[in-house]
Amino acid sequence: MSDREALQGFLDKWRARWPEWAVAEAFVPEAQRERAQAWFALRDELSEAAWGGDDPRPGDAKLGWWAEELDGWSRGIRRHPLGLALQKVAAPWDNLAMCLPALRASRERPASLDAALFALEPYAEAVAGVAQHLFDSVAPAPARNVVVSLLAERVLRHPDGVTPLGDLDVRGWARGLLAQWPPPGDGNRPGRIHAAIVRGRLQRYANGKSPALGRFAALATAWRAARG
Repeated sequence: MSDREALQGFLDKWRARWPEWAVAEAFVPEAQRERAQAWFALRDELSEAAWGGDDPRPGDAKLGWWAEELDGWSRGIRRHPLGLALQKVAAPWDNLAMCLPALRASRERPASLDAALFALEPYAEAVAGVAQHLFDSVAPAPARNVVVSLLAERVLRHPDGVTPLGDLDVRGWARGLLAQWPPPGDGNRPGRIHAAIVRGRLQRYANGKSPALGRFAALATAWRAARG
């Protein structure tokens, strides 16, 4: 399998999890579409390593590998196929690598929602910093916006409420995140669109509905987010 085919495999995997993107990407500049998908696929790979499965050890190993890979990207070295669409952009990949321990630590059960938001903020800041360079935005998205979206994605990984965190009230967390989700701030268009879709899914889940947005809801959500 060529690197290009492997890259497409990762993009297809991410799109299968987020079918709303098939209509939402119409509001992303064509030159940025593959890069946006690769960036969100990378975020998904890191989140899966941190939060997926009952046993944390495989995820720990993956995050260790990714720390080396991302540090290599900052020095012009690439192994993972997602790097075909991302690595050549002069972004602070080494800073993202250094902040992966904060993502790893977020697997542990937090004392409260506020504690979870605080603990994940260093990683959210690194994510925002990379995205600023990837999509040439004037300023990075506020870390608070990013961290709320990241935790929402974690909730949506377990829509049945069964998580590695025992009796955690996942639906209650969904309502708590929605209650303090900041309005869109600085940042890039792909990021705003993605976050808006995540928020739309979270709202549906909090209301007891199936999370995925329908085609027309996804289109309207993306259009509003693209306008800023």
